[in-house]
Amino acid sequence: MIRVTNTSRDTSFDVEVVYNAVRATLKAHDAEPCEVSVLLTDDGDIRQLNREYRGTDAPTDVLAFSMREGEDGDVNPSLLGDLVVSLETAARQALARDGLSGDCGNLETETALLTVHGMLHLLGYDHQTKEEAKIMFEKQERIFRTLDLQADMGQCAGAW
Repeated sequence: MIRVTNTSRDTSFDVEVVYNAVRATLKAHDAEPCEVSVLLTDDGDIRQLNREYRGTDAPTDVLAFSMREGEDGDVNPSLLGDLVVSLETAARQALARDGLSGDCGNLETETALLTVHGMLHLLGYDHQTKEEAKIMFEKQERIFRTLDLQADMGQCAGAW
């Protein structure tokens, strides 16, 4: 089950983009049916979560909270985890990418990219080392290319 909640100021955002990105990532991993929650929010809310859970007092683009890690990670294997995406940060990043590439500067494309990225974290990927980053970003780009979005995927997906 996928649950998307939008508490951001941009209430007109098409959440189907997020559903599609979650589904595409799960499909690419032949994942068993699982539960994923995605919260679309603003910088103030994600900043508070980033401070509380990561010790960084600043907004960020996406946070991933895996329910399959830690000592209780096997309690309910149908729970994959939660994503939190700041639509404010996504909008800024989309504009910055637009200035670089000319094709990635829309909120839906950026949010889809952030959703795929966060989902990969929930599935156990990371980018702390060069080797991990190579694997994760190649996977991210492959999944991103399957989405029906109007953008040059190489320009968008490799911009981490």
